Amino acid sequence: MGRKRKGRAISGWLIVDKPAGVTSTAVVGKVRWALGAQKAGHAGTLDPLATGVLAVALGEATKTVPYVTEALKAYNFVVRLGQATSTDDAEGAIIAEATTRPDDAAIERALAAFRGQIEQVPPQYSAVKVEGERAYDIARSGEEMELAPRPLWIERLEIRARPDPDHVELEMVCGKGGYVRSIARDLGAALGCHGHVAWLRRVWSGPFRAEDGVTLDQVEEMAKTPALDSHLHPLEAGLAMLPEVPATPEGAARLRNGNPGEVSHASVDYGATAWASHAGKAVAVGIYRAGMLHPQRVFVTP
Repeated sequence: MGRKRKGRAISGWLIVDKPAGVTSTAVVGKVRWALGAQKAGHAGTLDPLATGVLAVALGEATKTVPYVTEALKAYNFVVRLGQATSTDDAEGAIIAEATTRPDDAAIERALAAFRGQIEQVPPQYSAVKVEGERAYDIARSGEEMELAPRPLWIERLEIRARPDPDHVELEMVCGKGGYVRSIARDLGAALGCHGHVAWLRRVWSGPFRAEDGVTLDQVEEMAKTPALDSHLHPLEAGLAMLPEVPATPEGAARLRNGNPGEVSHASVDYGATAWASHAGKAVAVGIYRAGMLHPQRVFVTP
């Protein structure tokens, strides 16, 4: 018999407006403690330097994390021109400098190469695994490595402001797996002046917005009280990017047991990923085929 988890069997999403100087893992730990939850995770790591939307999934909502991480995300960030750092952000040591500064027109021309489907090399200090080790662990040992480029979809990348010659503020909307630090590094290289991230904020991630969030201070203030529970978003919020198909009562029962179940006719493409609902609750996510949903993830909720 498996060991029973300690804590509340609570499911849903808490959106935290993460402050700078704290890791995503630490935020998840604080939320789990504050809610007394059995299980918690998050949909997309933010660097300690970064602020903004950190979507924390609790209980059964952790099964919906992949659908949020696959969704588009938006970032506002400032690139410090003229300096390259060891970490591609303001926390690293300066490793190269340049005296030239591009004008706005040059930056706009360079940004064109970063839109659409691109190949991006992750930063040396990243969580990418290299022969079983995290890249940041290898980098901290002083060893340099060659990281393979990865595909990234960039929906939008625009100039927001140019406060002074050394800084440019940008807005980016991108898909899964994007490193803003790599954008700053590569943009600086393309402009011939170096660059790194000076400031970074995730303003939305999939269905979740910064204005939906609570601060970490608020999490601590409301810890262990119903007030914090009132800020929870339902499990179903993590499925907002997928089509919904209502299940029949018999279909819902079959789906809950891990079997294909009948769902009401819907304008969903054959073979598409969808989620089945019954009595206002998510039952399962799976593949839709001709009136049936073939489950991949089943939700156990009260």
